[in-house]
Amino acid sequence: MEKQKLQVVKEEFIKIFWVFLIGSIVGCIVETLVGIIFDHSFKIRQGLIYGPFIPVYGIGAIMYYFIVSRITDVKKVFLLSMILGGAIEYFCSLFQEICFGTVSWDYSDMFLNIGGRTSLLFCLCWGILGVLFVKFVMPLLQKIDIYIGNKQFKCITAILIGFMLFNIGISCLAGARQNERVLKIEANSKMDAFLDKHYPDRVMDKVYSNKMNRTKKLPTKNL
Repeated sequence: MEKQKLQVVKEEFIKIFWVFLIGSIVGCIVETLVGIIFDHSFKIRQGLIYGPFIPVYGIGAIMYYFIVSRITDVKKVFLLSMILGGAIEYFCSLFQEICFGTVSWDYSDMFLNIGGRTSLLFCLCWGILGVLFVKFVMPLLQKIDIYIGNKQFKCITAILIGFMLFNIGISCLAGARQNERVLKIEANSKMDAFLDKHYPDRVMDKVYSNKMNRTKKLPTKNL
């Protein structure tokens, strides 16, 4: 009985990971399209150093999976997705500014914005994404159930989990170290020296071209 429960937990964890992964990739695609439409330029907007991933969308997808996917009424899905998406966007922006001294988006000049971290327009976008998630992503996730017990699928998932843990970890470390460079803090450890060598400003500029530094209130060359 305990083995069965453990197996269920493992399978649910695998599914949650894929929800996060798919959401992060879709987020990168959405942000890139937004850049093309509004900025008239093609630039891949990513939230991690390696790969087309934006974790805030992955987190949003997990919230949709646990809460929104169980609702059948489209209007309720839309409304709840608006609230969840806006809250996630706000707190992710706040977390980034507190931890790294940078922001990736600023909606201060938009109608009905909340601290520049989210706005009515983007909450509406989150609502639409919630409806699309229920309509298209959930059926796809149900198909994943067929493969969850497959050893090869588990092996691929394990490799991807390891990669994403490294990706998120190094992205956070490199971002924090970059903020220290902005503040003129010298490298005082082997890790700092490693980050300065392999993830200097020119690398971070290329990866995170849309970041702004809130410490100096200037566009940043940083994460």
